[in-house]
Amino acid sequence: WEFRGSGIMNVHGSTGDIIFLGTTTPQLEETFYTMTHELQRDLGGSGSNLRTPSCCLGESRCEWACYNTQEACYQLTQEFQDELHRPAFPYKFKFKFDGCPNGCVAAIARADLSVVGTWRDEIQIDQEAVQAYIGGEIPPNGGAHAGRDWGPFDIQKEVLDLCPTKCMWMEDGKLKIDNKECTRCMHCINVMPRALRPGKDKGATILCGAKAPILDGAQMSSLLIPFMKMEEPYDDLKEVIENIWDWWMEEAKNRERLGELIKRQGFQ
Repeated sequence: WEFRGSGIMNVHGSTGDIIFLGTTTPQLEETFYTMTHELQRDLGGSGSNLRTPSCCLGESRCEWACYNTQEACYQLTQEFQDELHRPAFPYKFKFKFDGCPNGCVAAIARADLSVVGTWRDEIQIDQEAVQAYIGGEIPPNGGAHAGRDWGPFDIQKEVLDLCPTKCMWMEDGKLKIDNKECTRCMHCINVMPRALRPGKDKGATILCGAKAPILDGAQMSSLLIPFMKMEEPYDDLKEVIENIWDWWMEEAKNRERLGELIKRQGFQ
């Protein structure tokens, strides 16, 4: 980039992992050629096509991952090579894979199709570890707040009162959760990671239609499928995607993303 442009880059900007800033038009094709042919980089597309999918580290590094994000991302990248390289869509389309509701790649905010790991059964509770948190033997939040003295850990103030659906309470010295009311926000699990874990019946929630603001402001993706088992070869997910594409390509205006089409025509 020192040779072809300004030498200035954005790394991990809101619009991509690496953004090359400042050059002249004649240099663009040269840059693409060097990247793809000499450096052997697959740049995906930047037109009205499927953009290179992205995922969090998933099961390779993270104990909260509810499915193998990297494998799902890889398999869908292979499956939809043609859609990556030959623009056939009304506008861009993005998949993002989050292993759990913490959402480290922000799929719900930025993807036309968001795949977010979740679980169908009850949160696993280690009551002894809960008592160890209450007694101050284990630091909350994995020790993230250890730099200052915030006083003793208060489970009522720091966990129970902050639950968005108030589905947790203490009873006879034990932590109770009404799992029917749980919205999987991950707050309690993040605060007490050694006491609480996602359930064992794991899969993903499928959402669609997010976009970053250009015309009418930011839009989060909407719930499409509450729970889907995420197992190879991901045929269920591929079928959903292809059905969505069929409708979107038929009905969307030029440069209209899926979320804008849903807004115009309705979710049904």
